[in-house]
Amino acid sequence: MKLAGKVALITGSAQGIGQAIALRLAQDGADILIDDRPGNTGAEETRKEIEALGRKAVVLGGDLANTADDRRLIAQGLAGLGKIDILVNNAGVEKHADFWDVTEKDFDFVLDINLRGTFFLTQDFVNHLRETKRPGKIINVSSVHEELPFPHFSTYCASKGALKMLCRDLAIELAPLGITINNIAPGAIQTPINTKLLNSPDLLKALLGNIPLNRLGTGADVAGVASFLASSDSDYITGTTLFVDGGLLWNYSEQ
Repeated sequence: MKLAGKVALITGSAQGIGQAIALRLAQDGADILIDDRPGNTGAEETRKEIEALGRKAVVLGGDLANTADDRRLIAQGLAGLGKIDILVNNAGVEKHADFWDVTEKDFDFVLDINLRGTFFLTQDFVNHLRETKRPGKIINVSSVHEELPFPHFSTYCASKGALKMLCRDLAIELAPLGITINNIAPGAIQTPINTKLLNSPDLLKALLGNIPLNRLGTGADVAGVASFLASSDSDYITGTTLFVDGGLLWNYSEQ
């Protein structure tokens, strides 16, 4: 198994893409630190599935918008499994609003989790690697909207666009430490966040018309790419974004 002996921390891994990544990395031999908001029952379900695969799993919880919680996540992870080799920054949120109606509260909510939380959790992870003098892997789950405009989701686009440049910048700064960082940019994926879309035949038909492969992606589609980026197969790849979108990005048009 290509990730045997590795420990991975995946944020937002109680459901959706994060859960799929956690299970895939466990299948590939990694022990898993499961992070999600406190009280999310999905985290325990993820833990049971990972342990059924014969891997170790520890459930963590905290508010990624809180810097103290970010530091606590790393400390709790180290207490639970002794080290962390792979960080997957998956947790993310979005808010729909016309630009002129975006409130400061909603702006802070989206940017604090999607950008601030990712920034400082990554910083704490890097400091752990520096202290232990080990290489590591950082994988950010970004979005096609780090490139593709998404009207009425300005805060989400701002956070993902910033994540794109953060990835490029850190790739250069962290390379001498043996740490790689890459983004995965999913397109339309079948996850709980897209429940409204999945239940609307008209919206779904319009979206599929923009996807050359003519289907939504699955968590497994994204997880396979995460597994590659977490493994030694990707050791010479850093600072890039891999799009998992069925061709959506280069075929999209507003109707």
